[in-house]
Amino acid sequence: MFFNRIILLLSITLCVSSCKTEADFTLETPTKIQINQPLNVSISTPIDEDTKITYFLDGKEIGSGLKTSIDIKNYRLGKHVLKANIGEHDDIITKEKTVIFLADTKPKVYGYKIINTYPHDRDAFTQGLEFYNNELYEGTGQREKSVLRKVDLETGKVLKEQALANKYFGEGITIFNNKVYQLTWESNIGFIYDVNTFKTLKTFNYNNSKQGWGLTHNETHLIKSDGTEKIWFLNPENGQEESYIEVYTNKRYVDKLNELEYVNGEIYANIWMKNAITIINPKNGTVKAIINLNGLTDHLDNKTISQSQDKVLNGIAYNPNTNKLYVTGKNWDKLFEIEIIK
Repeated sequence: MFFNRIILLLSITLCVSSCKTEADFTLETPTKIQINQPLNVSISTPIDEDTKITYFLDGKEIGSGLKTSIDIKNYRLGKHVLKANIGEHDDIITKEKTVIFLADTKPKVYGYKIINTYPHDRDAFTQGLEFYNNELYEGTGQREKSVLRKVDLETGKVLKEQALANKYFGEGITIFNNKVYQLTWESNIGFIYDVNTFKTLKTFNYNNSKQGWGLTHNETHLIKSDGTEKIWFLNPENGQEESYIEVYTNKRYVDKLNELEYVNGEIYANIWMKNAITIINPKNGTVKAIINLNGLTDHLDNKTISQSQDKVLNGIAYNPNTNKLYVTGKNWDKLFEIEIIK
């Protein structure tokens, strides 16, 4: 009996020792990598050649063995979870590591040229700007002042307006299939209106993207920013988030993405507190270029705007019928048609 107890204790000790050895393995892979490079993954601790090793990226199996290498050029940028399983069945030890995929090229830097200047309502805290059927629409922010409006480009006159309830802080707008979509900032709610009457048709809620910032659309989805480096793709029927990209350069992420515009297959995004627009690849999140708009506020009548902390550049509208691009800012007295200088 005493002998059996000794054998049992020795067995437990050996098992614990073995498990501890296996648990101390290291998952070797870079923490950041540009997508033009192969992602090499390996296990550093020596392991029996008969031991099963399986690697996963974002839950999908990508390889096996002591080391593996995968092509990541078609992956979206940003954070990815790499996992290694050692063992099989009920005897599996797992380790995970976050790897950040970066763009493989440095963003280009563009300038601009002012083509035309138009009046803009100085009381409009611009959060969304969009052309639809050659007509200009604007969404404004601040509680008790947020509205949806249609505006005459030439005069700045408000042609139609719908106010939000005082508790809402209006954000980005876009128009898709004769419906106007308008976000709110922190209320976790978006509104859908009839484009002709501005009558509210229904509302939708956010899920993982907790705040509403900018809004645009492509041929199939609404495209939403939330103030982070993420851009979300929403189902236009119910506003539900179906996927997202993360916006990165070849070195780092770009956050505080604000008002959005979809221009010829690319996403244009204001960056809060920056006099710049980023041009983003909607498939993987690469910042392809940056439009430097420094000096634009020099052309405003109100010269105090450039010193303001909140009256910043925000508002991008592209008219696909004329191929013209327009920009403005929060409480700016002018709206500018600009040409991008490459």
